[in-house]
Amino acid sequence: MEPIAIVGIDCRFPGAPDAGAYWDLLMRSGDGVSSVPAERWTAADFHSPTPAEGRANTTQGGFIDDPDAFDNEFFTVSPREAAAMDPQQRLLLQCAWRAVEDAGMAPRRLAGTATGVFVGIMGNEWAQLHLTDYDRVTAQVGSGNGYCMTANRISYHLDLKGPSLAVDTACSSSLVAVHLAVGALLSGECDHAIAAGVNVALTPALSIFYNQAGLSAPDGRCKPFSAEANGIGRGEGVGVVVLRRLADALADGQQIYAVIRGTAVNQDGRSNGITAPNRWAQQDVIGAAYRRAGVEAADVVFTEGHGTGTVLGDMMEAAALGHHHAGRAGKPMALGSVKGNLGHTEGAAGIAGLIKVALSLHHRTVPASRFAARENPRLDLRGKGIRLLKAPLALGRGTAVAGLSSFGMGGTNAHAVLETAPPRSPRPHSRDEGTATGIGTAVFTLTAPSPEAVRRNLIAQADALSARRAPAGAVGWNSTRVKSGHAYRFAVSAADTDTLVGKLRACADDPDLLARFTGAHAGTARTAFLFTGQGSQYPAMTAGLYRESPLYRRYLDEADAALLPHTGRSVRDLILTGDERVHQTRWAQPALFAVGHALGRTLGALGIRPDLLLGHSVGEYAAACLAGVFPLEAAARLIAARGALMQRLPDGGGMLAVLAGRDELAEHLDGEPEAGIAVVNGPRATVLSGDLMALQRIAKGLDRDRIRTRMLRVSHAFHSHLMEPMLDEFAEVAREVGGGATGLPLYSTLYGRLLDAGEAMDADYWVAHVRRTVLFGDAAAALLDAGPTHTVELGPSPVLTSMIRKVPPPAAGHRPAAVAPVRGADSTGADLADALAALWRGGLDPDWTAAYPERDRVPYRLAPYAFGTEHRYWTRGPIRARREPAVTGLRAAPDASAGPAEREETRAPERPGRPAGLLTLERPAPADPVTEVALAAIGQVGGYEVGELGPYLRLYEDLGFDSVMVMELKNRLEERLPALADLTVQDLLPKLASVGDLLSFLREQVAHGPHDAEERTA
Repeated sequence: MEPIAIVGIDCRFPGAPDAGAYWDLLMRSGDGVSSVPAERWTAADFHSPTPAEGRANTTQGGFIDDPDAFDNEFFTVSPREAAAMDPQQRLLLQCAWRAVEDAGMAPRRLAGTATGVFVGIMGNEWAQLHLTDYDRVTAQVGSGNGYCMTANRISYHLDLKGPSLAVDTACSSSLVAVHLAVGALLSGECDHAIAAGVNVALTPALSIFYNQAGLSAPDGRCKPFSAEANGIGRGEGVGVVVLRRLADALADGQQIYAVIRGTAVNQDGRSNGITAPNRWAQQDVIGAAYRRAGVEAADVVFTEGHGTGTVLGDMMEAAALGHHHAGRAGKPMALGSVKGNLGHTEGAAGIAGLIKVALSLHHRTVPASRFAARENPRLDLRGKGIRLLKAPLALGRGTAVAGLSSFGMGGTNAHAVLETAPPRSPRPHSRDEGTATGIGTAVFTLTAPSPEAVRRNLIAQADALSARRAPAGAVGWNSTRVKSGHAYRFAVSAADTDTLVGKLRACADDPDLLARFTGAHAGTARTAFLFTGQGSQYPAMTAGLYRESPLYRRYLDEADAALLPHTGRSVRDLILTGDERVHQTRWAQPALFAVGHALGRTLGALGIRPDLLLGHSVGEYAAACLAGVFPLEAAARLIAARGALMQRLPDGGGMLAVLAGRDELAEHLDGEPEAGIAVVNGPRATVLSGDLMALQRIAKGLDRDRIRTRMLRVSHAFHSHLMEPMLDEFAEVAREVGGGATGLPLYSTLYGRLLDAGEAMDADYWVAHVRRTVLFGDAAAALLDAGPTHTVELGPSPVLTSMIRKVPPPAAGHRPAAVAPVRGADSTGADLADALAALWRGGLDPDWTAAYPERDRVPYRLAPYAFGTEHRYWTRGPIRARREPAVTGLRAAPDASAGPAEREETRAPERPGRPAGLLTLERPAPADPVTEVALAAIGQVGGYEVGELGPYLRLYEDLGFDSVMVMELKNRLEERLPALADLTVQDLLPKLASVGDLLSFLREQVAHGPHDAEERTA
């Protein structure tokens, strides 16, 4: 058989809320058995230490904590539906999500795939309690029960298209589910499979049955193969594994807990009783599994036995194992059973054993078996080549093979053979192998449906990361792959894990800090790249980023290579060595071009591509190159010629910054032909250029008018008539270089507007660009009117960011968020990481592969999602021994016609405050009876309080409505608003986008309905 890899695990068992706690429980031989919780059943009412009808001989069992807790908002399940769901469905949903995350995948990545779901389940006590209370059976109660729904819920909420089925073979159910999942993978029916088992004990029925059958242990504890063994103790729990073909898991670089080598299933057939174990069938199924796995019995180091602790069951199982292992007395096979820790988890027993075996192989240690100190002498284990595990067994080097048995009470037997994962999983082939990647600092990301859920999960991640050291790069890389898909996006940068843990805790503790680093962008993000112009340069600009970021280094080197034939020396070296000559025009312009080009290309490689472009004067060259106006080599030649020709111009000119608009300067420029407007940066930010004496005269006049001025330190009078001597020679180069139309929307500072489609940035454009006024303020205002959500300034410092803040806001009134990958002389990879984090928080989706070097792109298991526990859904009370019906039913949603006292008795399960996942604007005060009736109907159908229903809540996405609930809503509305009697489903469906849309539609319908119709309120 082709091997199958176990790549993800999650579970909840008595005394063990997760897989880590489960392993800890096993290693310390912990006891998960305790008294029956008061909310399950009143154990004393059903207890009798002596045989009696309708009674159990124990008040103990293995029970999980908080089985009523369910984060329904996470899965967009309405409170009413959540209250009707079998807790086994709820537990499986959350456990499946966490197991997929544990496999290193964002669960939403599986949406639409042929992923299979296979659930083993034996008990359906929730249905016994609620489907027999006929007066309270609703559509939600119907779909909230049934074996099939345990698997189908997972497929539905994760949008999985593969096989989805539940299996009931009693105690072997979940191992049979694994067997079926393995088969589906081997046949190619699916590429991923979720296999699970679940059991929740809600009534004493099986405890009574075990007692009446003579199978129940008085202390509620299984004692597998022990001299103390005296029967079964009940247990419960849920476990989920994610399976893949081993070859696929290795190809994708996934971490592997263990490998399933072979599985087999058979049946007892007609034996000495339908509930009696059959030694011959058991030994046959074990042998079949060995053959499928291609192993000999002597290869098996240990076996996780079924091990119920009943006299007959242990005897038959020992005999079946002995048939295969009796010849290895010198090196007996180790035997244990997790039932000694948990009790018999019935439908979940097989998955509990599978997870134990997988973790044992993963940690290369097999935990001791509880109650193994005194073997049952009647089993003659030594003579059968078997020994009980009295102490942990360390697995040596090399491949270790293990067995796992699970036998059903009705005679369906299953056995699996597992082995350790390959010692060195080959690194998957990288699409950019040999290409420099990485930005120098890790970015940790996390998403959740609400701010409170973000905070809760930050604490969980901080706790997990502080408990075991991990490289920040691997943590960040895996967070971007696994913790995605929800509305609220959190992101911070960190150079090391200690810093990351500190930031996570600080944000969890401070709501303002949490809000700063969390985004909830709705709609499409639009990004504008701004390229900085001359004057922003400084020695060693971006040197820190070049040192830390291989990705930026790659593109600055690329620009330098293109410039070198035209500059005669390395611009890159000039920049990085801190050479003061970077301020000379011949070097400043190509240096700024190189930096702008490298930053633009770096962001492009990171998946951040501009929707809009704007460059300030010389910055427009990098913008045009990025827009495809000309190739890098042509742009490099043109900018190098521009800088060199300007440098050769005689000195004597100057530039004057004026805090005034261009119209205010007209009278001061009148009569000064040697000076003019060079740059318009904003409504009251203008730069004059020209003859130095003329500028000084203008400055004096402006000073008299109390207009502030500042003489700029420049080598030449740029964008003035003093540039004209270089234009002819520059025009020759520009004609040779050429230039076409832009491939992206580019806002021209030559024209102060968006370039038209097909409008070329040719030689004439670039010649005029040298001499004419830079209309940055006009171009920036036009760009803001286009509605970018973010501006990203690409240059050595965020000069344009402050300028653009002074430009009047766009017509929509919303200014874009400003992002700067480089913030100044001290900038390193951390600033680029912060910029990337900000853009991701704002709704963009970077290519995170480029953000990390290959050494960091390795799997690391992050703590799985921490679900909320504040919402509780349970029966009205514990089961009691009395003649009246044991349970009156579910807590119902409030009825709008009920009085306050009645509503308090029948209200939906406690939900403190408005649900964090449903944060909306406050709804306006009801102004009409239609609104009152409609909101009450929505609340009744979904189980919400009317005060929770805001106008922007979406019925499907936020309130969890489905087709059944829509039909019920329609019926309730028609009953109370007769004007809607002719309303069809087709009329209603398009109006269900939000609560507000529905209310508007209903008010309109009622207004045009019969005028003599009176509203019915019951």
